[in-house]
Amino acid sequence: MAQEPDRGKRERAAEALERLRERFAGVDPDGWFFAGIAEQVADRRKELGLSQAELAELVTTTQSAIARLESGGRPPRIDTLLRIANALDCELLVELRPRTKTKTKPKKRGGK
Repeated sequence: MAQEPDRGKRERAAEALERLRERFAGVDPDGWFFAGIAEQVADRRKELGLSQAELAELVTTTQSAIARLESGGRPPRIDTLLRIANALDCELLVELRPRTKTKTKPKKRGGK
């Protein structure tokens, strides 16, 4: 009987991930960036046996902020992502790649 609420949580989590996948369906592959992070955070948190509230405490944020991230809400700031990665004993990798292979240099700011 005590397992019923856990199954309900798993079903809600699966539904949230499916909504997230639907939300990003047909989006440019780069649009999957935060969706992929959201799924990785949820998977790693569960792997470590942490609740959203426990992770939030480790990250010094709120449970609702973790829930928003995991459900595909507004993407977190980079400093929050770094704290989440640390709390989950993970390395956060961010990669900058040129969109095109142009040889022109970007204009400098400040008019010079």
